[in-house]
Amino acid sequence: MIRTLTPIAIRGMTLDDLPEVLAIDGLSFPNPWPERSYRYELTENRASTLLVADREEDGRRRVVGYLGYWLIADEVHISTLAVHPDHRATGIGRRLLQNGLQSARSRGAQMATLEVRPSNQVAIDLYRSFGFVAVGRRAGYYRDNAEDALLMTAHRLTGRAERTE
Repeated sequence: MIRTLTPIAIRGMTLDDLPEVLAIDGLSFPNPWPERSYRYELTENRASTLLVADREEDGRRRVVGYLGYWLIADEVHISTLAVHPDHRATGIGRRLLQNGLQSARSRGAQMATLEVRPSNQVAIDLYRSFGFVAVGRRAGYYRDNAEDALLMTAHRLTGRAERTE
């Protein structure tokens, strides 16, 4: 269930955002990406796009979530998506995914893929609402506990959720 939508802005990630992004990453994943990976994605990987959601808190803009994707030919691969625990269930993840898919579609993407933990039902439900369906598993994908990854694909990119909640 979504609480209330948080007034946020979605924009391209910058190197200045890394401290906040790394903090969210550490709170969200057992094996967070190292800073050098984000730096590479921002400065060297031409296929990569990184977005952040920020909002005003205490008189300044703060990053509250982020999304990364790689665009390869006509396929977008969602590489990462996380929202700060204090801002979950407010629609931020949905807005990030919507913006990312719309951005990729405007650049020629026709389909999207991602991996997600089968134990992460909240994320699976979000992805399904955008038309993603489970198409396979990647055995032992996650290093922290050897959990499989559920491979999900969306063949019709609209950039909007397929159903309302």
